[in-house]
Amino acid sequence: MEIYFFSRLDYTSEMIIIFILYFAIGIIASTLGAIAGLGGGVIIKPVLDLVGHFDLPTIGVLSAATVLSMATISLLKARKKEIKVDKATSLTIACGSIFGGIVGKAIFNIIAISLNIPKTTAIIQSTILAILLSFIYIYFKRKHKLKSHVIKNKMIIFAVGFSLGFLSAFLGIGGGPLNVAVLCLFFSMTAKNAGINSIFIIFFSQLSALLLIAFTTGFADYDLFMLFFMIPGGIIGGLIGSHYVTKLTNLQVEKVFNITVLIIIFINLYNIIRFLIS
Repeated sequence: MEIYFFSRLDYTSEMIIIFILYFAIGIIASTLGAIAGLGGGVIIKPVLDLVGHFDLPTIGVLSAATVLSMATISLLKARKKEIKVDKATSLTIACGSIFGGIVGKAIFNIIAISLNIPKTTAIIQSTILAILLSFIYIYFKRKHKLKSHVIKNKMIIFAVGFSLGFLSAFLGIGGGPLNVAVLCLFFSMTAKNAGINSIFIIFFSQLSALLLIAFTTGFADYDLFMLFFMIPGGIIGGLIGSHYVTKLTNLQVEKVFNITVLIIIFINLYNIIRFLIS
C-alpha cells in the first residue's frame, strides 16, 4: 500500500508540473506575441515540438486555439488605445490569408497525415521556419537601410495575404513574424502598428483554421486536454502584452521581436538536429 501511495503521489506531482509547463508556454508565448505581433504560434509550435508530447496536427490545434484567445483579448484592449488597426489593408490581407491557409492546411494534411510521414514533415517545417526567420531577423537588423513601400492594389494585397496564409498554415505558426515583416516592408508600418495589425490578421486566420477543422474532421481525434491550461495562459498573456505594448517605444518593440525571433531560430535548429538523429 505504501509503495502504491508514493507511486500515485509521484504521478500527481509529475502531472502538476506538466500542467504548469503548458500554462507557462501559453502565457509566455502570448505575452511576447501580443507585444511584438508574433501571435504566439511561432513560439508555441517549435516549443511543443521540443517537448514532444503531441503529434503535429494536435500541436497545430493547441497553438491555434491559444493564439486565438490571445488575439481576441489584444484586439479588445487595442480599441481603447492609440495604436490603430488599418482595417482596409489588414482585412484584405486577412481574407487572402484565410484562402491561403485552407490550401496550406490541405497540403500539410496530405504530407503529414495521408502520407504518414510526421517526422519528415516536422523536419521540413522546422527547416523552412528557421530559414524564413533568419531572413526576417536580417531584415529587421538592416531595415533602416532599406526602402519600404505602400502597396495600394487590392489584388496584390490579397495575393500577399494568400502567401502569408499558405506558409502560416503549412508551418503551423499563425504567421506573426511573417506578417510583421511584410507590413513593415510593403506598407511602411512602424513596429508597434505592424504588431497590432499582425494580430488582427492572425485573429481571422486562426479562427478560420479552427472552423475548418470543426466543419470537416471535427476535434474528436485530437488530444486537447491541455487547452484548459494553454487558453488561460493565452488570455493572461494577451492582457499583459497589451498593457506593456503601449508603454514601449518602437525601438523597444523591435528589440523584443528580434530577440524572440533569434531564440526561435535556435530552437528550430535544435529540433532539426534532434529529428535527424532520433
